[in-house]
Amino acid sequence: MKRTSFSIFAAALLLHAAPGLASNTLIPSGVPVAVAKSPLTVTPDREWNKMGARPGRNSETWTIDGDGLNDVTFYGGIETGRTLFREVSKKAKPLPHFSATMLLTDLPTLFADSYSIALDTQLMTIDSVEPTAFLGQKGIRFAFTFSRLNEEVRRKGEAVAAIVDGKLYMITFEAPDVFYFQRDQPAYRAIVTAATIAR
Repeated sequence: MKRTSFSIFAAALLLHAAPGLASNTLIPSGVPVAVAKSPLTVTPDREWNKMGARPGRNSETWTIDGDGLNDVTFYGGIETGRTLFREVSKKAKPLPHFSATMLLTDLPTLFADSYSIALDTQLMTIDSVEPTAFLGQKGIRFAFTFSRLNEEVRRKGEAVAAIVDGKLYMITFEAPDVFYFQRDQPAYRAIVTAATIAR
């Protein structure tokens, strides 16, 4: 699968490269699949590639054309005291932790602060926040933009999140602002719409 220098998680993931940097896995369309080692289940409307490396303990990333071009990341059942990503430098730059006591409106900030540390960039903004229904619960939808340091590509993203039984479930999408975001946003939204939690 095509790879580019735009890899969103390269900086953080390569620090933890181990056997986990396995080959990618084809995810077929129309078939329900559990994601992020959790009860979160989605049914994509087209084929995706599951990346071999995971950004965090309870997360996984899918792409269509290559990492950094159109990435959907699933966060499944993040528990209180856990981070969204693997720690980059726990002592020098500790990542923020999720708490079940957070308000839904706290979640965009948790995400943005986590990304800023994991990607070593302050060039990230939350552009809009609105309530939404997600996984049969009250949730939140937010849009964001960011650029990595020393990179001219402007990226746009969208996320939905909800706290279910005290755990965080979130699905994010990000892609370069030019072409890929507009083209692949409907595929991301189709995944969100069909998402469920197995009981």
